[in-house]
Amino acid sequence: MAGSSLDASVEWLASLSNIMHASAAFKMFAAFSSLLVVYYIHSKISEKVLNNYQVSEPWVSENELVLLTGGNGGIGKQIMEDLSERGVRVVILDIQRPTAKLPKNVIFYETDITSAASLSDVATFIRETHGDPTIIVNNAGVFYHGSILEKSEIELRRTFDVNTISHFLIMKEFLPALIRRNKGHVITMASIASFVSVGEMVDYCCSKASALAFHEGLRQELKFWYDAPNVRTSIVHPLWVKTPMIKGFTEYQGEFGQQLMSTKVVSDTVLEHIFERRSGQIVLPQHLRVAGSLRAFPLWLQEPVRSFFSKVVRRVRDVRFHEKS
Repeated sequence: MAGSSLDASVEWLASLSNIMHASAAFKMFAAFSSLLVVYYIHSKISEKVLNNYQVSEPWVSENELVLLTGGNGGIGKQIMEDLSERGVRVVILDIQRPTAKLPKNVIFYETDITSAASLSDVATFIRETHGDPTIIVNNAGVFYHGSILEKSEIELRRTFDVNTISHFLIMKEFLPALIRRNKGHVITMASIASFVSVGEMVDYCCSKASALAFHEGLRQELKFWYDAPNVRTSIVHPLWVKTPMIKGFTEYQGEFGQQLMSTKVVSDTVLEHIFERRSGQIVLPQHLRVAGSLRAFPLWLQEPVRSFFSKVVRRVRDVRFHEKS
């Protein structure tokens, strides 16, 4: 009799335990589902706000002309190839000449985008020959290794001229046409470095933070200064992308140890925003979207993030210097 009572108690406890586990699992599922719903609502509201509650016309490739800076290598080359395959006309502005034959719907002009005079001459020719660009992709970028004390004045000025100042000069030439039509798209290629300052990349990080400020300010002027709320604006913040620009890191992959994205991943996301005529802030890989909120974190959480990337860069630097010595 006592044994039966004990068995019943054990069964009751087991049943209660199962119920509690099921309840905990349900609560976890409900919490996760709620987060997904909140994230979806947040994304939709952000999308509406960034597009000024304006509905765009459908995309027609034949009516568009993309102006792309730095289109002969890395991410820019991938964007050019993908646009060309979709039948979109592309004009490349680059100081480096193409290393291969360009598709028939792609035109190249050797241009110093950091020079207002050089840009003015080529912009006049583009407008007369091809018409006004409807999509502008400020993609060109440079990066030089070295600490603050090691960077030359030439390298410092070149970094800001290409990564930031050129955006302003490009806009002075081609933005007025977008404003007149209240239609078009300006895409700014920034970086995760817009949010995270790292040793040996300080000038680059500053230039990309400036590119973010440029993008945000451009949106404000389009809305309130030029009454052109239907001109779309997007900014892209990739982490590490396998391009020649970061060869100084990737050739030491053992010490670098960072996962690399292909240029195709970045290009696909950029083209999605172009074809859908959708403004937005793109962080790649997508699971790092929280990087945009880093400045809102407590300082004791911000600093370890910066330190992590700085240690990665320092490891590579030590090996690189050891090989040269």
